[in-house]
Amino acid sequence: MMRPALISLVALCLATPAGADDLYDEQAFAAIAGDQRARAVGDVLTIVVYQSAEARNAAQNASRTRRDFEGSIRSGNIDESGSLSLNGGYTGQGEVRRSESFVTQISVSVREVLDNGDLLVAGEQSMRINGETTLVQIQGRVRPSDIMHGNQVLSPRLADARISYDGRGFVSRNARPNIVHRIFSLLGLGG
Repeated sequence: MMRPALISLVALCLATPAGADDLYDEQAFAAIAGDQRARAVGDVLTIVVYQSAEARNAAQNASRTRRDFEGSIRSGNIDESGSLSLNGGYTGQGEVRRSESFVTQISVSVREVLDNGDLLVAGEQSMRINGETTLVQIQGRVRPSDIMHGNQVLSPRLADARISYDGRGFVSRNARPNIVHRIFSLLGLGG
């Protein structure tokens, strides 16, 4: 008697598979010990901009020429001689020096994830302080291995980087020479 009941129970178990829901949701799970790093479109990371550049260009030219011409004529009682000497020289030198440094932090968002896993990022930051508007724009490519603790990337690690810093307002406007000075400079009349 027990045998047919056991067979029915086994048949019932084989006919309907057991179902269960997964308790782990990758999108919602935040690892307690993990470091949250940008890796998908829309994720945000911080670029630590530290750019320093120094350039120096120097030139020095020197030229010296000397030409001497001498001649004389003798014929009978006539004895004439003459000489001509031409000298010329030029010495010139010039030097251009430029030094720049720029330090800031800006948060950017991931715009695209490339096939090799690199992240295309871009972002901008606008600040208005005392009538001056400052705009910082950054875009470039980040390797996931260059993302440091705290979800930060140093700007020298940003491939194909485009970093723009522009300011507008009273200070910027007054730092440029006025129109009269620019016209005199074009005519070679001003320094």
